[in-house]
Amino acid sequence: MIIYKTAEEIELMRQAALVVSKTLGELAKVIKPGITGLELDKLAEECIRDHGAIPGFLGLYDFPNTLCISPNAEIVHGIPSTKPYENGDIVSVDCGAILNGFYGDHAYTFEVGEVDQATKDLLRVTRECLDKGIEATRVGNRLSDIGFAIQQHAEAHGYGVVRELVGHGLGRTMHEDPQVPNYGKRGRGKRIQNGLTIAIEPMINMGTEKIKQLSDGWTILTGDGKPSAHFEHDVAVVDGKPVVLSTFKYIEEALGIA
Repeated sequence: MIIYKTAEEIELMRQAALVVSKTLGELAKVIKPGITGLELDKLAEECIRDHGAIPGFLGLYDFPNTLCISPNAEIVHGIPSTKPYENGDIVSVDCGAILNGFYGDHAYTFEVGEVDQATKDLLRVTRECLDKGIEATRVGNRLSDIGFAIQQHAEAHGYGVVRELVGHGLGRTMHEDPQVPNYGKRGRGKRIQNGLTIAIEPMINMGTEKIKQLSDGWTILTGDGKPSAHFEHDVAVVDGKPVVLSTFKYIEEALGIA
């Protein structure tokens, strides 16, 4: 069952989302060759708690850390480690926080040092997929229109769209109804209504859409070992239109691309 939110609840969700956005902005200042996932994880937990919030992933489904960090061919759900990131890596950082009883859930794929042009293109197109999915999140459309918009743009550039992992409703729990796939046929599924709150998160692979899982039970990788990109925003439908509750502003300011 989809839980539609009031204006007051959406504002509380915006505050939770902004904690995550600001945390990712702090991480953006230090992501460079030599940093480790566990160092980022420690910084993220401190930042979240400094904002009066609680890490949303730590302990969720028994996940052991504050961040899901997934470099290169890892798609999502990577466990932070002591291995330093190297020049040319890309690193998806997915972060959650609980504030005022609501979750924020937000992700960004960072470049580490100098990244090759093919990988830069993957990141750019995945960001564009996110934007197109958000634009489709409006009254008058159906849920499948979101995935259709994402899939069409990704596949037009020759990329694979992950099927097994999807976006989701968001609110007082991390994963609410509805599921929000990044693929689909136009005009199917429930009609989008005001008060819908979802996390839209394209996971786009440079090669095949096929995936595999590591023996740790968490980490999901591309089936062919090619890179994957992942960007995520929290979105509410207000007055018939999408309103993005999270922001990349703090990341872009830290990276000097605002």
